[in-house]
Amino acid sequence: MPDQIADLPDLRADCTRCFGLCCVALPFARSADFALDKPAGRPCPNLRGDHRCGIHADLRQKGFTGCTVYDCFGAGQKVSQVTFGGQDWRTGSEEHARRMFDVFPVVRQLHELLWYLTEALGLPAARPVHPELRRALEKTERLTRRTAEELAALDVAAHRQEVNVLLLRTSELARAGVGGKGRGKGKGRGRDRRGADLMGARLRGADLRGVSLRGACLIAADLTGADLRGADLIGADLRDADLTDADLTGAFFLTQPQLNAARGSGGTRLPASVSRPVHWTAGG
Repeated sequence: MPDQIADLPDLRADCTRCFGLCCVALPFARSADFALDKPAGRPCPNLRGDHRCGIHADLRQKGFTGCTVYDCFGAGQKVSQVTFGGQDWRTGSEEHARRMFDVFPVVRQLHELLWYLTEALGLPAARPVHPELRRALEKTERLTRRTAEELAALDVAAHRQEVNVLLLRTSELARAGVGGKGRGKGKGRGRDRRGADLMGARLRGADLRGVSLRGACLIAADLTGADLRGADLIGADLRDADLTDADLTGAFFLTQPQLNAARGSGGTRLPASVSRPVHWTAGG
């Protein structure tokens, strides 16, 4: 797959151009992911006056693993610099801040769709739907540039459903002909595991080539050495999944937050669109 996504900085978070929106707009619940409770709209106590995190280098050690697996897909800088023209929530009115916090999650969803659509356009097998994908991408980009009032009123769920139809078709085209032994031309039993409950599943060395794992629960699953080439991983929950030495080459619709939530090693093979998480060690 062409590394188109890697060349799109607007779809990658740039905290230097954001007003710390994820640290204010979103709520935290005390859990294994967060060390404290924080309601939406209240700044995290670790957020400094310059909109930077005071414990960024020690988030995992301080009990904020949830922060390390979050990604806004560039929505933070879009809302900060485009939607609100560089006026931050600290200096504006309470109404200005509230609107900014309301809009941020909407734009974040739209930017995630832009990520998927951009990746889909980089898949040669999806060429039959490229014109439709391109139109959907252009429409989604236009939506991100609407006014704050328009964005707050946007039915983003309906738009996601519209785009999802195209992404499903993309998945079918991309996975056609990909599969393991006994699957013929990629049409074997078990290729559709959408929404499957695979929590803690023992899938060490499993042949999952060309399998749809859309929305599958793979929490704490053992995927050591598994072959996930050409698999559809959109929405799959990979929290604490063991991807040590797994092969995800050509897997698509895999995002950095999903990967950051998993465990892996220097031997884990990844698509070009994502980076090896810094907390993975070379040994596993």
